[in-house]
Amino acid sequence: MKKYGLTIVLALAAGATAMAQSATNSPYSQYGLGVLSDQSQGTSRGMNGLGIGLRSYNIVNTLNPASYSATDSLTMLFDVGLSGQLTNYKENGASKNATSANFEYAAAAFRLAKGVGMSVGLLPYSNIGYKYSTNEYIGGLNSTYYTKTYKGEGGLHEVYLGIGAKVLGGLSVGVNGGYMWGNYTRSIVNSSSVSSDNTLSRYYTATVNTYKLDFGLQYEQKIGKTDALTIGLTYGFGHKLGADAKSQNISYNSSTSVADTTTFTVDDALAIPHTFGAGFTYRRGNRYTIGADYQMQKWGSVEMPEFSSNNTYSLQKGLLKDRHKITLGGEIVPDVMSRSYLKQIHYRAGLSYATPYIKINGADGPREIAASIGLGIPIINRYNNRSLVNVSAQWVNSTASGLITENIFRINVGITFNERWFMKWKFD
Repeated sequence: MKKYGLTIVLALAAGATAMAQSATNSPYSQYGLGVLSDQSQGTSRGMNGLGIGLRSYNIVNTLNPASYSATDSLTMLFDVGLSGQLTNYKENGASKNATSANFEYAAAAFRLAKGVGMSVGLLPYSNIGYKYSTNEYIGGLNSTYYTKTYKGEGGLHEVYLGIGAKVLGGLSVGVNGGYMWGNYTRSIVNSSSVSSDNTLSRYYTATVNTYKLDFGLQYEQKIGKTDALTIGLTYGFGHKLGADAKSQNISYNSSTSVADTTTFTVDDALAIPHTFGAGFTYRRGNRYTIGADYQMQKWGSVEMPEFSSNNTYSLQKGLLKDRHKITLGGEIVPDVMSRSYLKQIHYRAGLSYATPYIKINGADGPREIAASIGLGIPIINRYNNRSLVNVSAQWVNSTASGLITENIFRINVGITFNERWFMKWKFD
């Protein structure tokens, strides 16, 4: 047990280091807190992030901490995942591809007592990563031009400890308490085709160290001997992040070679929203699971720092909007007890639609349509027949009127280790 505990600690430490690298190349990540991450694990990812009503003894489901109460009493669950993606960008007939890879998550779960489960893990919250440039001509195409280079990197991450418990009949409640940290650096650097011209560049930075709280409820109603309907509710506590946002304006005088720096600071500038979720799953024995989720994030009430027309850096309303997301998903296992290996595989699929949470020049940012298919492939050997390799392929389309269209093709690979740590062995 000590060996596996050390493995989990090392995996979380390695994951925290890997998460320091940006997992996106999207220019849309320059707005808000960046591109919001999918916080689901292997089983859910094959169903495109379904999880609020998902409940099973052999999975880690951080989307609803009430699900931890279903953890098998004999096992230790450990789920770790990686992803790689190819993104195609299109704008005004032009097209470009970019690739990236990322450590996605690490999560463990085990039973503390009858009807009480615990989970610990590392999750992403948002990612920032982009670099592009534009040219602005003064006096015609063959005259002076200024180049603006936009660059950003960073993101927010969370390490959490959660508990889920059965409190009455089929009712379970749970909570994740987490430490959220991260930072970002965004810049707009100006340069001129004429070396004697003056330039103005801006650098935006912030560092986050705060807490995060998420609550969950699930009610499971047995139907007959094998079927069950589970209804889930979730709430994420929205609050200020205690992070000061800074902006450095650097005016460079080419005649004197002197750079004049002005620093603006907005105290306690960043926040995360109140988040509400509801969902259900219907499980027919060990063969079929179908479900749906709805989530709303109250970004519309969150202010963000921005320069105003009178050249002041302050909190502004109306830069973000409430985000709504609907997810449908399901899983089929033909026959988990079959001698045929193909019939033991978990076949998964899912669809989702999400409205934008950012505004760009007063207009709505990109909405997202996503679809996924996945497999849960059993690992069968003389020591183990309970662990799974979870593989899923996902397509995400992000588009906004008159702006860049992104098509993301992502491969997720994860392993759910299901070890019988707590089995009591008998010897004759």
